[in-house]
Amino acid sequence: MSISAAQVKELRDMTGAGMMDCKAALKETDGDLEAAVDWLRKKGIAKADKKAGRTAAEGLIGTASQGASAVVVEVNSETDFVARNEAFQEIVRNIAAVALTTDGSTEAVAAATYPGSEKNVADTIKDAIGTIGENMSFRRSAKLTVASGAVATYVHNAVSDNLGKLGVLVGIETTGDAEAARAFARQVAMHVAATNPLALTPEEVDPVAVEREKAIFSDQARASGKPENIIEKMVEGRLRKFYEEVVLLKQSFVINPDLTVEQALKEAEKEIGAPAKLTGFVRMALGEGIEKEDTDFAAEVAAAVKS
Repeated sequence: MSISAAQVKELRDMTGAGMMDCKAALKETDGDLEAAVDWLRKKGIAKADKKAGRTAAEGLIGTASQGASAVVVEVNSETDFVARNEAFQEIVRNIAAVALTTDGSTEAVAAATYPGSEKNVADTIKDAIGTIGENMSFRRSAKLTVASGAVATYVHNAVSDNLGKLGVLVGIETTGDAEAARAFARQVAMHVAATNPLALTPEEVDPVAVEREKAIFSDQARASGKPENIIEKMVEGRLRKFYEEVVLLKQSFVINPDLTVEQALKEAEKEIGAPAKLTGFVRMALGEGIEKEDTDFAAEVAAAVKS
């Protein structure tokens, strides 16, 4: 039988499922609306879409590496309980593995085929919502590659191999010993996890952030009543201090605070056996930037009792 657009729209309004899913449900049930709702629920599709409005700020960060490339991904869930679920952890591992086969962009990973399936990552996540029972989302991914050398990975608060609450990638280019380079880059990754630098070099710091700091320093210096030429030197000094705080290469190395990261890199070259250069880093913390809903549990219980 033919299914009208009005029928599809009505089912979509009732369940929140996608247009194609609604059309398939109506075809399978010969246009019976109630049966179509049940068909969607059995498939987990209506359930998934109903849950999709709930905030998913928990979950896991996953990393994977191969050769001179590494990736980090974030997959969110509503609760930390689900993040400890082995099925969820396997999904994050597989998405990280898939990310290695792409350019690492979030869009490319979402569209890539999930291992052992004909579906892409985005659709696999949607199916898993119905199976696991709460809202989940593949939020983002990033990839680092070097021409020669290594990309080290580090996961903080690990719950399993390469899975945790915070992931870092650090790229190091060298023609020397790749494993020695990776070992040093991993130390730098641990440093990045601890200090959260804004940029690798002073030149890469957001100009807006630099101008904001300069304006603050200038106002503070002028308040002291010093002449303009002295103010200029004071601002330069404060700006150097600012870079030491937020620029990776200028920061004191957490492994050896007597050295900056830049100086530690020079020392590491002896072990690596050739000049080495840090090319970039990615630091991904679980849930950063997600506005979590504040829930009043007592109010929820009271509302449930009244209803």
